[in-house]
Formats: sequence, structure tokens, C-alpha cells
Amino acid sequence: MTDTTSTPLDELVAIMARLRDPDTGCEWDVEQTFETIAPYTIEEAYEVADAIQRDDMEQLKDELGDLQLQVVYHARMAEERGAFAIHDVIRAICDKMVRRHPHIFGGEAERPDWEALKAAERADADHKSVLDGVALALPALRRAEKIQNRAARQGFDWADACGPRDKIDEELAEIDAAETAAEREAEIGDLLFSVVNLARHYGLDAEAALAAATRRFESRYRLVEQMADRPLRDLSLDQYEDLWRRAKKQLAPTH
Repeated sequence: MTDTTSTPLDELVAIMARLRDPDTGCEWDVEQTFETIAPYTIEEAYEVADAIQRDDMEQLKDELGDLQLQVVYHARMAEERGAFAIHDVIRAICDKMVRRHPHIFGGEAERPDWEALKAAERADADHKSVLDGVALALPALRRAEKIQNRAARQGFDWADACGPRDKIDEELAEIDAAETAAEREAEIGDLLFSVVNLARHYGLDAEAALAAATRRFESRYRLVEQMADRPLRDLSLDQYEDLWRRAKKQLAPTH
């Protein structure tokens, strides 16, 4: 008989428990660990973002389900260790949302200082630095921005965009002066970090800006492929450049 009081979440939790059963479960699922599943979790989050970007609600529904499966997967592995279960995960986020919105749930008149609330949570978690808690698995540009924001709130920041702009010139010069591959890699990293800082001072999202630039390049390059009358590898640099200019002009935004 079907338990009419169960929810779809309960059903998903039961499915995962069965898949992870060491005697009767799926061999592949039983072998997985937090470390092996983590890349899939990140991938599913990106696929959610992609569906949103394309405004595909049907796909978004499916991708959110895939992402929910990841949450249940990790919670099941934690439960097997005796650490926590899925309902502990849900209870923890419910408590956090209520705690972070006292003006909604606690009767306070004014909106709280969001960053102060999160800082207090980090202090309660015994974090020793304001930089603690910024996930290592974040995309590099996003993580750089978060680290910079944390430091800036403590007063470690340029007064305006001129600071990071000058720093970019400095880093370019240091790339030119680098003598080894390791030095070049370090200096290019510093350059990218400075570019993120410049974007932050302009109020821009460096991750989103790079994603948009990549999409523009992709669209233009695909058009170049369509316009070319021979394999692109057979084109001269001048022919390549001419096609690129035409593609860029054709795809330029209209106002």
C-alpha cells in the first residue's frame, strides 16, 4: 500500500536509501562518496543556471529536480555516517532564514544589517578570519570577488576604480618581465584578480561579464564558420580578420 501521508521528498529520500543499500542497492550508487558526487552537484547547479538563462521553465523544472537529488544524495551519505539526515538539512535552512529576517519573523521594525548577521554566524562557527567560509569550489572569479568584498568591509580597499586600474597596468608590466612559466602564471593570476577588483569598483559582476563575453565570441565565431567558403584553417590571418569584422558588425546590438 502507498503511504498517502508521504510527500514527494519522502519518496525521493526512500529511493536514495534503496539505491544506497549495500546489499540490494545499485552498485554504482553504493560506491559513491561525498568527493565523487561533489562534481555532479556543481554541474547540476550550472545546469539550473543555464535553464534560467534560456528562460526554459520545463528544463528548469527538470534541472531543479536533479539538483534536489544531489542534496538528498549528500544527506543520505551523511546519515549513513550518523552525522545528519535530510530533515536536519531542511530544519537548519529554515532556522537560518528566520534568523536572518527578524524584520519579517521577529517583529523588528527595520531590516537588519545582512552582512553583520552573517558575520555573527561566522563568529558562532568559530571562524578565525573574515575570509573563512568562502567556498574553495566557487568559480575563480566569483571567489575572488567574495574575498575582495570581505576584505573591503574591513577597510582594505582602493578608494576608487583608479586603484585597480593602475594595478592592472602594473600586473601587465610584470607579466612582460616574467622569465619563467611559473612567474607568468602567478602574474596572470594577479592580473585576473585585479580585473575582478576593477569590475567590483564599477559595480559589475566579473563572472557574468566573462560569461557574456564568451557567449559573444561563440556567436561571432559560429557566424564566421557559416560565412567562410573554405575550412577556417585554410584562411589567411587577414581573411580571418575580415570575416570576424563582418560577423561582429552583423551581430552588433541594435538600439
